[in-house]
Amino acid sequence: MPNVRHLTVRVGPANVFYREAGTRGQPVLLLLHGFANSSHYFRHLMPKLAGRFHLIAPDLPSFGFTTLEEGAGYQSTFAGLTETIQGFVNELSLRRFAMYVFDYGAPVGFNLAVANPDSITAIVSQNGNAYEEGLGDAPWAPLRAYWSQPSPAIRETIKERMSLDGVREAYFQGVSDPATIEPEAYWLDAALLARPGMMDLQADLKLDYKSNIERYPLYQHYLRTHRPPLLAIWGKNDAFFIPPGAEAFKRDVPNADVRFLDTGHFALETNVDDFASAILEMTVNA
Repeated sequence: MPNVRHLTVRVGPANVFYREAGTRGQPVLLLLHGFANSSHYFRHLMPKLAGRFHLIAPDLPSFGFTTLEEGAGYQSTFAGLTETIQGFVNELSLRRFAMYVFDYGAPVGFNLAVANPDSITAIVSQNGNAYEEGLGDAPWAPLRAYWSQPSPAIRETIKERMSLDGVREAYFQGVSDPATIEPEAYWLDAALLARPGMMDLQADLKLDYKSNIERYPLYQHYLRTHRPPLLAIWGKNDAFFIPPGAEAFKRDVPNADVRFLDTGHFALETNVDDFASAILEMTVNA
C-alpha cells in the first residue's frame, strides 16, 4: 500500500494540516472535504489513487487538525476558507491540478476555479453543489429561516446538530447498512467539533453559506465557459444535496459524466471502490 504522509504548512494565521500521497510530478488531485469531517474522509481513497496521482488533502480552517493562531481574528466565512486554501495552493506551488470537491469543499474549490480557471484540469464533484435545485428542502429550512430573520434560538438549533448524535445521524442517513460505517469517522468529527469555541465557529460558517448560493451563477458561468472534464458522482440518498444538483451540471458541461450511488451524503465511507474506479476511468478517457 502506498504511504500517506501527514504534514503541515503555515498559511497566514493558519497552520494547515494535510495528507499527501503519490509521487511529485504525477498529475495533482486536490481533495477538499466537507462538514463536519476533514482530510480523514479520504483515508481509504488516497492509497487507491496514489499510483496515478500526486494527492493533496488539506484540512480546512476550523476542521480536522488545522489550527488557527490564537487572537488572529480569523473570520469563519467561506471567503476566509478560500483565501487560506488559495494560499495553501500557492505555498505548495500547485500550478495545475484536478479537484475532488465534496460538500463545503465545493464552494471553496469553485472559488479557486473562478479566480484561476486555467489552473483546473478536471473536477470530481461528490455531492458538491453549484445549483439551487441541488439544495434539499428539510435540512436547509433552519438556515433559510435564519437568513430571513436571524435569531439566537435558530443558531442554537443549528449548534445542537453538531453533537455526536447529530453527526452520527448524518453519516447514517441514506445508508442501507449502517454497520458499514466506521465509527471512528463520526467520533473523530464529533470530538473535534466539541473543542472549546469550535461550535460557534462552525455556526458562523453555516450561517455564511448564503454567500455561496449567491455565487452559484459565477460557478455556472465558469463551468459553461471553460467546460472542464467533470465527473459528478453522488450518493443519491443525500438529503442535503439532492440528485437534481448533480444532473444540473450537464446544463453547463454537456459532456459531464453524472453517476448515482445507492448511499447517502458521506458516500466515500461506503463506496470507496466505486469512486476510485470512476476517477481512474475519467483520467483514462480524458
